Amino acid sequence: MNDATPRATTADASMSRTARASIMPLRVEDVSFDAGGKRLVDHVSFELAAGPRTFILGPNGAGKSLTLRLCHGLLTPSTGRVVWEGASPNEDPLKRQAMVFQRPVLLRRTVAQNIDYALKLHNVPPADRPGVVDDVLNRTGLARFAKSPARHLSGGEQQKLALARAWATKPEVLFLDEPTASLDPAATHAVENIIDTMHGEGTRIVMTTHDLAQAKRHADEVIFIYAGRVLEKTPADEFFSSPRSGEAAAFLEGELRW
Repeated sequence: MNDATPRATTADASMSRTARASIMPLRVEDVSFDAGGKRLVDHVSFELAAGPRTFILGPNGAGKSLTLRLCHGLLTPSTGRVVWEGASPNEDPLKRQAMVFQRPVLLRRTVAQNIDYALKLHNVPPADRPGVVDDVLNRTGLARFAKSPARHLSGGEQQKLALARAWATKPEVLFLDEPTASLDPAATHAVENIIDTMHGEGTRIVMTTHDLAQAKRHADEVIFIYAGRVLEKTPADEFFSSPRSGEAAAFLEGELRW
């Protein structure tokens, strides 16, 4: 490639994202989800506007991950609907989103090839892909692993690769399901920094976590789920200082059990 040829970067991606109409807000309307004869998400309703970082909190089995998957479109509600209000009639909102799981799903390819394949799926021209790949690898600290097999990376490096792969596709909304649950403090800090940078560049963050200290550091608003129901949706500082429900208060004290 000629050195004078402009390369696509994640900054270019942010500019491209802001130049088009948003798919937000996201409206979850009376959504329930049943499996195995049980109701696991029970008549959940809320709206997510553009901007703040939303953390979904609650005890194990409360329905946090299921709610995230319903929002992202990986699961179909048993009742109710999930609506992206800003999406055009002929648009697939899924193409404007990404999701990163607690355990990254990586291809049996090199680190760089994992990102390149994601760009291919998003119809990025072949000539533009190397610049995007190089950019996100540099910004996530993975450049030295570009030619390494992705599945040979450490847990923290694999999670950074999952984020780099998502970042490269210019998501307007990023869903994160316990992305630091199995990481050590240093890897957790690195992942949090990447997420914060993506947020700063305009990506809407919606994340589940069991780490209350992490939520206090990074959340702008909290959705608290218990027994498949949303009991609170409130600014984070208010949630942690004066929760509105007894269940949330007990959860913050470490006393709430499923």
